[in-house]
Amino acid sequence: MGGFLNLAILAILVATLYGPVYRQLTLLGVLRKATHEVRLAEQRTFHRIEDTMQCEDLHYYTPSHQIFTACEDSILPRFKWFPPLGNFEQPVESTGSIHVIDPTTMKSTRLAFENFAAPLITHGIEVLEDPDRPDAVYIFAVNHLPNKTYYQAGPHSQETPKASSQVELFHHVLGTKTIRHVRSIRHSLIVTPNDIIAESPLSFYVTNDHFYREGLKRQIEDIYPAAKWSSIVHVHLDSLESEDAETGVDAKVALTGLQNNNGLGHGQSKEEILISNAIGGIMYRGRANPETGNISIVDEVHLDSTIDNPSYYMDPYRASDGNDASGYVLAGLLRAIDLPKNHADPNAKDGVMVWYTRPKAAKEAGGAVEWETRLIFEDDGTNIRSSSAALLVSIEPKPQEKKKAWLFVTGFISESVIAVEVLL
Repeated sequence: MGGFLNLAILAILVATLYGPVYRQLTLLGVLRKATHEVRLAEQRTFHRIEDTMQCEDLHYYTPSHQIFTACEDSILPRFKWFPPLGNFEQPVESTGSIHVIDPTTMKSTRLAFENFAAPLITHGIEVLEDPDRPDAVYIFAVNHLPNKTYYQAGPHSQETPKASSQVELFHHVLGTKTIRHVRSIRHSLIVTPNDIIAESPLSFYVTNDHFYREGLKRQIEDIYPAAKWSSIVHVHLDSLESEDAETGVDAKVALTGLQNNNGLGHGQSKEEILISNAIGGIMYRGRANPETGNISIVDEVHLDSTIDNPSYYMDPYRASDGNDASGYVLAGLLRAIDLPKNHADPNAKDGVMVWYTRPKAAKEAGGAVEWETRLIFEDDGTNIRSSSAALLVSIEPKPQEKKKAWLFVTGFISESVIAVEVLL
């Protein structure tokens, strides 16, 4: 990545030529500092979840009242090797881990792998109920492996990529402390995988957050709004039984034309797919065509920072009190402009912002939806460094009190998942 000054100059030029200056500068946080009032006013109780390092994604699984995540097992390797940040300095062979967080005890349980010993460099995940047994789930996990062909001694093409990213599929019986590896999944269309949303154990969508893996062209993707080159790929497996990652894997492009499509999430209905344009601060609500597998965009919501993995909070008490607090939760960076100089620095700080948004009302029948958006958590990097996913877990409301929920926040270079009590 380029230097901080060069990126700032380019960002201002891009904003001047291709969009409102204020919007672009706001997204990057060029003039923004953490507001002490927001960080402390919303914070009632604070928890730091132990043994949850650099867990990029979070998924709350309602049936078991558990949060699933994939984490690294040490802090420093990610600053040497993490393709999503352009960190290619030194390939690592570390094996990350899958964790289950209990939102009642605020404890994390590390699941022991069965039938899996390969490196696991974690990123986005997906949790899917096993259709054949409700007491179990399938877990899809992005794995950013180094490409052995590139790093082994001997000739290779200049076009040979440094990373050989793929998707791992696991199976977990709820309540146990183990997780079984089912198979690996690799395809030429899965280039820069970021996040996953699954239809079944044999069918899922995965984002390519960039078209280019590294270099100047990748930087252009980040700062040029018209560089809508990223894609979402629809993957279908012929079988779960395969020792070869490429066997029985069919894939097609389901959506393109978005800039930096990044995180995926489940919406308020089974049909709704949430997609984030990370650098553009836009959450798209999409819908998949069951016949073609293609995704169409229904509408979009603009936030005032970069954003990542979106989640939807369904208020379980909406029917009992008539006050529906359901809404979308999105985590982003306080100052994305600092990331190019911080991405390989273990000692830097990257502040966070977490947004809560919900439809307010339609202007008229069939008209555009108005959105009610507010900042529910902010930190200058003291309590958590970076935020890439956030979700809400409800707290049973008390009479005459405002609704509250536990807000869980994590980041791609955070030292731990945190939980704070927020008002809805």
